[in-house]
Amino acid sequence: MTEPETVISVRNLSKTFHVREKPVSSIRDAVLNFTRFRSASHEIKALQNINFEVKKGEIIGVIGRNGSGKSTLLNIILGSMRADKGSELFTKGRIVRLSLGMGFDPNLSARHNIYVNGSILGLTFKKIGLAFADIISFADLEDFVDTPLKYFSSGMRMRLAFSVALHAQADIYLMDEIFGGVGDESFREKSRRVFEDTFLEGRTIIFVSHSLPQIAEFSDKVLLINKGTQVLFDEPDIALAKYREMVANPVMATK
Repeated sequence: MTEPETVISVRNLSKTFHVREKPVSSIRDAVLNFTRFRSASHEIKALQNINFEVKKGEIIGVIGRNGSGKSTLLNIILGSMRADKGSELFTKGRIVRLSLGMGFDPNLSARHNIYVNGSILGLTFKKIGLAFADIISFADLEDFVDTPLKYFSSGMRMRLAFSVALHAQADIYLMDEIFGGVGDESFREKSRRVFEDTFLEGRTIIFVSHSLPQIAEFSDKVLLINKGTQVLFDEPDIALAKYREMVANPVMATK
């Protein structure tokens, strides 16, 4: 049987932020005090020596305490942030960051927001047009197509956002959470079932989550990060056991 191809390869990936302790108040200050301002900065090691590979069709969970560098890692993979010199990152295919409602404008109608959000998620206007009726029907918003989103309830907005997200087109999806089971109560079970049974099937996904049950249920492998340092990249049960051990023993987590 042919080995699935590698679509993401991360080698020795690090990210350092240089933060000024004292803000520059003007261009004149920056010019006259250039050396002093440089010396007043300090480094934050957001990520240090991260290494893992993702095969096509794999779902990878990323866990760690707040501030561990999980979102920074997704931003680097997406290409919206540059890693430190010496880091190696290989990706194959189109990548999208899938976040419900990203790019929605409350002053625009549902119709216009579908086109804006769909474009962000990799759909051409032609494909959006072909999927438009299905998006509106699935969200049960036929009577509100030309209503501005600012008049929608939170449940209506979530239904629309989820329905558009189902049509996202990419080779690799980066997600902050697995978001099946969203919207109001009547929509929740339908969205969970469709997302888990349809969307997740065969897709390459990296998702950050604080929900350990979701990590256990959906992940093929799990990357555990602590304070920017990779603890392990392994099977979900091994990674979750290690994470629970770290949470139960704060002294261990600081090492």
